[in-house]
Amino acid sequence: MEKYHLRRLDKEIKDLEQMKKILKTAQFMTISMAVKNQPYLVSLTYAYDENGNCLYFHCAPEGKKIEYLKKNNLVWGEVLLDYGYSQGECTHLYASVHFSGRVKFVEDSNERNHVFELMIKRLDKDPEKLVKKMLAQVDSSNVLVGRIDIDYMSGKKSKEISI
Repeated sequence: MEKYHLRRLDKEIKDLEQMKKILKTAQFMTISMAVKNQPYLVSLTYAYDENGNCLYFHCAPEGKKIEYLKKNNLVWGEVLLDYGYSQGECTHLYASVHFSGRVKFVEDSNERNHVFELMIKRLDKDPEKLVKKMLAQVDSSNVLVGRIDIDYMSGKKSKEISI
């Protein structure tokens, strides 16, 4: 992939740990995909696995997103921390990470369980009970798990934001 330089170098995040922190903190990711010059964009809840340098999501096993990903598994995505508009400054405060990678669908039951555990622990205030309950109920025929293996990341933030 050809690397594009940021126009505003003062906003570039160069520290990999800061980018990882954003990936661990944001609530949603948005991924874009394309088939035959037809783009498609979707926002998803996700979990970031720092050890595997990948993002996981779950969804129904059919639909437009799945059809696109089966034909072209290359995605571009973003996670965003939105700190809102800065009144009287005519600027918006944010931190974001853009990434590219390829989506693979997870078949292995141990990895699937790991994904659900990651997602629940990330989102729920009392995850232990829910993890046990959800893992007992997950029917692999009703839920598809995707893994985005990240091959490129870049970060950008308002200079006023500390990560």
